[in-house]
Amino acid sequence: MSASPRIALVTGGLGGIGRAICMRLAADGCRVIAADLARDPARLETDRDPPAPQVETLALDVGDFDACAAAVADIEARHGRLDILVNAAGITRDATLRKMTRAQWDEVLHIDLGSVFNLCRHAVEGMATRGFGRIVNISSVSGQTGNFGQTNYAAAKAGLHGFTMSLAREVAAKGVTVNSLSPGYVATPMTAAMPPEVLARTVASVPVGRVGQPDDIARAVAFLAADDAGYITGVNLPVNGGLFMSF
Repeated sequence: MSASPRIALVTGGLGGIGRAICMRLAADGCRVIAADLARDPARLETDRDPPAPQVETLALDVGDFDACAAAVADIEARHGRLDILVNAAGITRDATLRKMTRAQWDEVLHIDLGSVFNLCRHAVEGMATRGFGRIVNISSVSGQTGNFGQTNYAAAKAGLHGFTMSLAREVAAKGVTVNSLSPGYVATPMTAAMPPEVLARTVASVPVGRVGQPDDIARAVAFLAADDAGYITGVNLPVNGGLFMSF
């Protein structure tokens, strides 16, 4: 860690996984900005006093290119720099392709893939100029294996790693690493809402015998975002309990 705290921006920062990432980075000494869409102003207000004092919240529509530019500029103006960017925002609009609407396709690609362009496009220049940066893009095991009813989501998450590898090549010599991380099934409100029999089948399919916890993902993000992880770039790190193994 540098003498002064690293400045980290985490999109989707008020969600289950995003919040765990924020708390872990804060525990590691970072100053963290948790960005999320303020669909419910009361929700954002509730999170303005998070457990870690070094975490602040930011209302941000990650699908808005200009809003992302303004957010990065504001962070750099107030904190002097942006060192770590974690793109964890994402949505699902599941349907089989035969029933999927154009809107369901467009919405998922726009947020799950387009938002990563929006943030990286504005953050990477300052990182490269300063000679340090860590970008971690949250992909999914669905982007590696495909998943029934998720052609839009799987396409976005697979595309995310292609984006990651390409950007990693562009900025590696500038001290900036770019990696993706692919969670498997993680204990979030979405998995908690699954019918018990479906959840049981899911757990049975995971070799370690359980779904992941948000902290499992947060620990892996912190590893990739560390100062001494500078020789790791362009990789996709699976964190899935052995659900999908590849060479």
